[in-house]
Amino acid sequence: MKLGIIAAMTIEAEAIIAAMTDTKTEEWGSITYTLGKIGGCDVICAVCGIGKVFAAMCAQTMIVKYAPDYVVNTGVGGTLTRELSIGDMAVSLDCVQHDMDTSALGDPVGLISGINIVKIPASAELAEKICEIAAGLGIRTYRGTIASGDRFVADSAVKKYITETFGGIACEMEGAAVGQVCYVNRTPFAVIRAISDDADGGACEDYPSFAKASAQKSAKTVIALAGKLA
Repeated sequence: MKLGIIAAMTIEAEAIIAAMTDTKTEEWGSITYTLGKIGGCDVICAVCGIGKVFAAMCAQTMIVKYAPDYVVNTGVGGTLTRELSIGDMAVSLDCVQHDMDTSALGDPVGLISGINIVKIPASAELAEKICEIAAGLGIRTYRGTIASGDRFVADSAVKKYITETFGGIACEMEGAAVGQVCYVNRTPFAVIRAISDDADGGACEDYPSFAKASAQKSAKTVIALAGKLA
């Protein structure tokens, strides 16, 4: 079994890479891919950079070069629901790009041209495994729509728009781009986000410490997932 892991920031991937053995690195398009093992599972882990374009570049290269059986996009995000507090984990039922809008042409808001869907379905099997593993680690999870866009959401009006328009449970900047690439390549995927902020700007000064602690929770979950997939 081969697991691809994509994170936007080093703090979201460093513990995963530290858990890998027999590692080597390869660079494609300025992104470094670390290859190795966690238990008996082959792992490819990459820090893609922030935003949807970097995430899509990374996911496409990972699939073409390494053909993972599953891809997990891991990291931190902001909560859009009362069901998730800082330290809890959002797990993808599906993903949307909240900044995709061709509604002036008569399309539904969020429709992704070419695949002609708004919500990109994630792997239910993978999500169930992740939720089970997280529960065993004492991490509270909630499944739903994860909303991605090229904007750090820290505004209550934007938060309300994403929630009301898409029913999102968490927002971030990469997951739906990874999801779109996986969808068109028929690669099962999941997006997980440990909650680091409230997405309305109320605790931005505490973001660095919350992000680091939440990133560690996501990383522990992904490490345990690799062990289960071996």
